[in-house]
Amino acid sequence: MELLTASYLMTIMVLWISYKVYKWSHPKSKGKLPPGSTGLPYIGETIQFFTPYHLYDIPPFIKKRVKRYGSLFVTSIVGQKIVVSTDPEVNNFIFQQEDKIFECFYTDGFVKLLGTDSILAYHGYLHKYIKSLILRLVSPENLKANLLHEMDFSTRDAFQSWSSRGSVEIKEEVADMVFAYASKLVMSYDETKAKQNNFRGNFKDFLDGLISFPINIPGTAFHACLQGRKNAMKVITDAFVERQASPHKLDDQKDFLDYLIEEINDKDTILNQGVAADLVFVLLFATFETTSTSITMATKFLADNPTALEELTKEHQNILKNRSEQDTEITWKEYKSMTFTHMVINETVRLANIVPGIFRRVIKDVNLKGYTIPKGMIVMVSPSTVHLNSDKYEDPLAFNPWRWKGKELHLGSKEFMAFGGGVRLCVGADFAKLQLAVYLHYLVTKYRSISVFLFIKATWTKQEICIEMIYELMKVGTKN
Repeated sequence: MELLTASYLMTIMVLWISYKVYKWSHPKSKGKLPPGSTGLPYIGETIQFFTPYHLYDIPPFIKKRVKRYGSLFVTSIVGQKIVVSTDPEVNNFIFQQEDKIFECFYTDGFVKLLGTDSILAYHGYLHKYIKSLILRLVSPENLKANLLHEMDFSTRDAFQSWSSRGSVEIKEEVADMVFAYASKLVMSYDETKAKQNNFRGNFKDFLDGLISFPINIPGTAFHACLQGRKNAMKVITDAFVERQASPHKLDDQKDFLDYLIEEINDKDTILNQGVAADLVFVLLFATFETTSTSITMATKFLADNPTALEELTKEHQNILKNRSEQDTEITWKEYKSMTFTHMVINETVRLANIVPGIFRRVIKDVNLKGYTIPKGMIVMVSPSTVHLNSDKYEDPLAFNPWRWKGKELHLGSKEFMAFGGGVRLCVGADFAKLQLAVYLHYLVTKYRSISVFLFIKATWTKQEICIEMIYELMKVGTKN
C-alpha cells in the first residue's frame, strides 16, 4: 500500500513538473512565436548567455542561435523570456516605435541599483521631461559655449599629471579625469577639498558589483555595490541640502545642481529632490564609465594601427599650424573640422560595442517578420550583430576609420546604433564625442609615440579593460 501511494505521488510530481516545463517552454501567444529554446524553468539559457567571449566578435551565444533559428529567436535569461533581434530593419522599427508599441526595460534589480526614480524608470512624457533637464547640461549649445573650455582644461591638466610617470593605466586614469570634471560640472564637487574623499571610490564600488550575483552579504561584490550607491547618494543628497540653504547667487557660479533646485522650487514642476538626486547619480555614472571605456578602446585601436594614428596626427598637426598661437585651447571651429577624428570615434564605438544589448518591453501585441510577440514580452536588440555583420561592413573585425569616409558621422542608422536610437538615443552622445576628440587631440600632439599593453576580460554584460600606456616623450608641450 505504501509503495502504491509513493508511486502515485511520484507520478503526480512527474506530471506536475512536466506541465510546468511545458508551460515554461510554450509561453502564451495569440500567434506564432519566433523559434528558439527557453531551456529549463527559471535557469533558462543564462549560463550560456554569460559565457565569456572574444571582445571583438559577435558573442557565440548569439552567433550559434542566429545560424540555427534566424535573425529573431526566443531565449530565457535569469528567469525572463526574451526575443532577441539581430535584424537591422526590426531593430530600427523597435526604436522608432518607442512608447507606442515598445517601452524601455530593465530588470527590477537593475532599476533598484540605479535608482527607482532615475530616468531609466520613466516613459513617455516623464522621460522627455527628464531628458530635457539633461539637455540643458549637454546640449550642443552648452558644449560650445561652456563645456569645451572646461573639458579642454581638465584634459590638459590630466596629461600634464600623467607625463611625470613612466606609465599610466588608461581606463582608471581617464575615468578619474572625467569623473572629477563631471562632478565639478554637475554639483561643483571637488574631491581634493571635500571632507570625505571617497565619492569616486563609492562609484567604483557600485560599478564593480553592478553585474554580480544579488547576494547582499558583507564581503560580496553586490553588498559593496549597494553600499557604494548608498554612500554616493548621501554625498549627493547632502549637497542638495547644503545648496538649498546657501544657493549660488551669481550666474557664472551656478551649476547643474542649482538649475535642478530652481526647477524643484517651481510651483508647476513635477520634479522632486528624490528624482533629482537619482538623476545626478545616473548622470555621473553614465558620463565617466562609458566615456572612459570608449577612450580606452580608441587608444588601444590606434596603438595597434599606426597608419590610422599617423592620419589622425596629421589632422591635428594641421590644426596647430593654422593657429596664431600654438598652445591655445581647442576652439569649436577646430572641433567641427576634425573629420578623421570623428571617423575614428565612430569606428571605435562600432567595433568596441560598449553596450552589448538594448532591452524593450512590448506594450501591445506586435507582428515582426511573420511572428507575433505578445504584450509583456521582452525584446533585446543586439547592436554587435549589426556592427560586425560582413554584409554591412567589409572586413568588420578590422579597425578601419576610412570606411566612414563620405558618410554621415553624427547620426544613428539601421546599421549604426552605438548610441541607441529613436527617442532613447543617448542624450550624452555629443558630450562623449567631444571628450574623445579633445583627448585624441592632446594624445597625438603632445607625445611622439605610445606603447600599449592590453589585458581584456570580457563577458556579455561587462568589460573589464586594463590598458597601460607608456610614453616615449615625458614632457607635455615639447613636441613640434
